[in-house]
Amino acid sequence: MIKTITIDVINEKAMKLLHDLELLQLIRLHREEGQPTPDNWAQHYKGAMSKQSLSDIDNQLTELRNGWE
Repeated sequence: MIKTITIDVINEKAMKLLHDLELLQLIRLHREEGQPTPDNWAQHYKGAMSKQSLSDIDNQLTELRNGWE
């Protein structure tokens, strides 16, 4: 018996759980056009971060860690 439902995912953790259920062949996900799938996430987010030197990243991490102390 197949039932179709529509849900609104409000947390990405839920999407991960749904994907895991799909891998177990318990459910089948139908994605809307333009929605990134786990297979094309890298392509979807490619270029989202600018390239920085290793020293710049290290300085930013140090500042963040010092902010917690």
